[in-house]
Amino acid sequence: MTMVLVREAVGQTLRAARTAQGRTLRDVARDARVSLGYLSEVERGQKEASSELLNAICTALGLSLSGVFAQVASELKSREGVTLTVVDAA
Repeated sequence: MTMVLVREAVGQTLRAARTAQGRTLRDVARDARVSLGYLSEVERGQKEASSELLNAICTALGLSLSGVFAQVASELKSREGVTLTVVDAA
């Protein structure tokens, strides 16, 4: 089984959303108040964004953090070939 890195799945999800919106790295980086180079590294899965920066990037893209995580979980599930079980912490 191939090792799945969460940062790569997060990056792919963010890049897909950005390109689907027809936006440039520069545009999103400006709106998220992060450097263009940093955003590029996050999208390529080379950097793991802190929760604060990930939230800023999501906000700049008009995405919810929970929506991004749900999409990442779905991607990881398909790559791992396992059944996803949601645990209710309540």
